[in-house]
Amino acid sequence: MTVGASAAETVILERVTESDADPVEPQQVAALWRWLPAAVGLVAFVVILLVTGTPVLDVLRYAGYVAYAVVLPGTLVYRLLRRTPHTLVEDLAFGAAVGLAMELVAWAVYSYLDLRSLIWTWPLLVVAVFAAVPRLRRHWSPSGYRIVPLGWSWAVTGVVVFFTGYIWATFFAQNPIMPTGEDTLQFIDLPYQLSLAGEAKNHFPMHLPQVAGEALPYHWFAFVHAAMISMIGHVDLSVVTMRLLVPGIGALIALVTAVAGWRITGRAYAGAAAAALFLVVGEFQFTEVFSTTLGVQVAWIVWPSLSMTYSWALLVALVAVIGDALRRKDDDSPVPRLGLPGAFALAAILAFASSAAKASSLPVTLAGLALAGVMVLVTTRRIPWTLVGMGVVVALAQLFCTAVIFQFQSYGLGVHPFGGLIPLWNDPEGERSFLAQGAVIAGVSIAWILSMQIRLAGIIPLAWLKRGRLEPVQWFLLGGALAGPALFMLLGTFNASWFYRASLPFGLILSAWGFAMVWDRAKLSRRAVLVLGAGALVFAEALLIAVLLFAPRQPRGESYSGVLPILWWAGVLSALALVIGFAWRPAARRWPGLAGRGGVVLLAAILLTGTPGLIMEARRSQLAPNGGGNTTVPMPESRVEAARWVRANSDPNDIIATNVHCSHDVPLAKCRDARSFWLSAYSERSVLVEGWTFAPRLAGVPDARWKFWDSKKLAFNDDAIYKPSAKALNRMRDRYHVRYLVVDRRLRAEGTKLSQLATLRFDNGRMAVYELR
Repeated sequence: MTVGASAAETVILERVTESDADPVEPQQVAALWRWLPAAVGLVAFVVILLVTGTPVLDVLRYAGYVAYAVVLPGTLVYRLLRRTPHTLVEDLAFGAAVGLAMELVAWAVYSYLDLRSLIWTWPLLVVAVFAAVPRLRRHWSPSGYRIVPLGWSWAVTGVVVFFTGYIWATFFAQNPIMPTGEDTLQFIDLPYQLSLAGEAKNHFPMHLPQVAGEALPYHWFAFVHAAMISMIGHVDLSVVTMRLLVPGIGALIALVTAVAGWRITGRAYAGAAAAALFLVVGEFQFTEVFSTTLGVQVAWIVWPSLSMTYSWALLVALVAVIGDALRRKDDDSPVPRLGLPGAFALAAILAFASSAAKASSLPVTLAGLALAGVMVLVTTRRIPWTLVGMGVVVALAQLFCTAVIFQFQSYGLGVHPFGGLIPLWNDPEGERSFLAQGAVIAGVSIAWILSMQIRLAGIIPLAWLKRGRLEPVQWFLLGGALAGPALFMLLGTFNASWFYRASLPFGLILSAWGFAMVWDRAKLSRRAVLVLGAGALVFAEALLIAVLLFAPRQPRGESYSGVLPILWWAGVLSALALVIGFAWRPAARRWPGLAGRGGVVLLAAILLTGTPGLIMEARRSQLAPNGGGNTTVPMPESRVEAARWVRANSDPNDIIATNVHCSHDVPLAKCRDARSFWLSAYSERSVLVEGWTFAPRLAGVPDARWKFWDSKKLAFNDDAIYKPSAKALNRMRDRYHVRYLVVDRRLRAEGTKLSQLATLRFDNGRMAVYELR
């Protein structure tokens, strides 16, 4: 029998061996059984894409792109850098993360050399090297892989299928790939992100597409990935951003988290648990309506923020590589080490890619390394050189992105202690007594911890069982997990909430590790495992039913009203836990199988209390389309039609001008929200002045939403449309290199002379496109 085969595989092998009538070899049956979870996950993934309108050819092109330009080159390089094979799925998952990093370098080099038409050749260069160099050829077919436990495979498949279904319910079902009418609405960030992907597709270095020539010190690496899918895979960018990218990266996050947890902890099921906590269990939110009361919800951000979702895949891989390097020398884990030379090389690659994938990724990583370094130094009185080396690698990557990519832009961050929570306990009229105000502050703080940190409950038993003497890798994970909440509390603004989101993988892996330790101590039999699993499903279903039947809509009134449902349900569940706890020991005398297993049952229940979160979010999205409580803007079909005509009839370097600057259909004089991105998004062209609110230079500026920094340029732009003259249009063409004027007549019709001075090229009634002569 194959060493390492799961119990299910063993049963199948025995049955096949005993059956003389079955002509199929046992090894073939076992292989088919092992690949079944992956096949089921892939079929479910594809079906969800197809039923939401994704063209079949685009799905095939996307699959081809991922295999050819991400997984293939990345896996070869990962195999070169890691010392000993562990599992095939690890090679492919970490290889995909490495491939995403290599993709960035390929995009930059080919774009700088103006060889975008040949950018499809970059994976061939990697393939050629690994085919030509004799010592590298062994990486095409390595041996020594460990068989992945079947339960692990099914668990990870379940996470991928659940998460893709969640994306379907919250995003795909409410947002068509292309607007379908004049009343179509769209979450306000989506066209902005699409415009950045178009910018990455056409220009290097990148600039702000809504204000031609404006610098873009921003974390834009995710949009390079979208652009590369479009350029090499020949998939329309709208299909990439509205269908393919989020579930694709989500599946990668599930795989990378599962193998990272396995590698760091040495326990396969700890990795699967970490993936489930990440993408299946949501926040502890017992309300019937969309709520961002506590300001840092993670669940709803996975599709509105492509950069956050993209960055998680790279960050988790980086955490795994650093964590592997920090393992003790006497570590008896069955997972082979990467080897320090390879770990440092991989850390450098992934830290670079993480640097401008999301600005919050590396600061929390550095915090984790700092805490681990201090604790190792204090406890051993020796300089932890591996930690120091990893700190240098990450710090250099942070310095690179801060100086080169972000150009020292702070994005309005400043020290505002507890700024995210103060509105919830604020008492501007001073009506509460000292004790009452203290109770409100305590209640809000407890609600925040329960809501946002409940999934990290496994850290507590881990620290208890280790008697506080944590290993370096555990200090690293704990430091990263604490850094996010600490920075959110210190900086206090919405932008600070991204640090919390970046810290989440650190805490989830450590929490899953704690759960694994409690699980090991319980020494559950197979029957007990089945009972616990069934009980977990029943408990999760009961929580969901309770929310649907009894959870109140978020109350209004006092500033703290939004946290009351959290405290109420926490009290109810705590009371239930106490009752069961008092009854557990007497029950264990009657049923000895319960003895010593109360801890694992309690911890499992605590970790599962957020299970209604994502399901309720899907329900809310059905009741409130286009993202529930998120800000939506009109995205009329007529506007998109005009923009795509411009794309089809212009050069990527052409500049466009428009009279639309506001997120809603109001004249400029009445505009209080200049977040208009539709033209740059769907034309994939730079606009002279479209919407400017997201310009990095305006971060933290109070009146940025409606006040443009160059009022004369803005006035000239609009006058050229409403009061055209030959002199103005010549200046528009010769100085600003504008080729087309795109006019929305619903806001205000173009000047009567424009048709005499420019050529009308497109007209669908509402929208008109003029070409400058």
